[in-house]
Amino acid sequence: MTVSFLILAVLTVAGTAAAMGLRNAVHCVLALTMGFAGVAALYLQLGAQFVGLAQIMVYVGAVAILAVFAIMMTHSPESANSPVFSSQWSWGCIVAAAVFAVLARAICSSAASAHVQPPQPDATVQQIGDALMHRYVLPLEIMGLLLTAALIGAVVIAMDRREEMK
Repeated sequence: MTVSFLILAVLTVAGTAAAMGLRNAVHCVLALTMGFAGVAALYLQLGAQFVGLAQIMVYVGAVAILAVFAIMMTHSPESANSPVFSSQWSWGCIVAAAVFAVLARAICSSAASAHVQPPQPDATVQQIGDALMHRYVLPLEIMGLLLTAALIGAVVIAMDRREEMK
């Protein structure tokens, strides 16, 4: 293991652990964004440029920011006296450790982990981009329209709640 991998792994685990343990929803989403960025950096370090850049664009750039805006528009502020961490954090750590142990045992004892992987195809980011912009442009545009409709729906729901509160 290299030092850069260890730093990125600690960053990713710390971000996702903070997302599970913090009490404020905005802080949870921001911590999860840090976890997403760590995963993207790990992908980039492994040489999977397309997956890493897609992780940054989709999860860090879209999903996390959309979640922050949705929470900020619909969520009322909590009291300043509430603790930062949940009162059940110890149970969360125990459950997380148990799930990790079960998954690690299943992966280590799996027959699939002993098989030699076939060589991976050489697909560059440019080839994938060309395929998305020429061959799969219609599904890409439909996905963009669906995401835009979902964002507009979230804004309309948030506007209705604000009008009801007045």
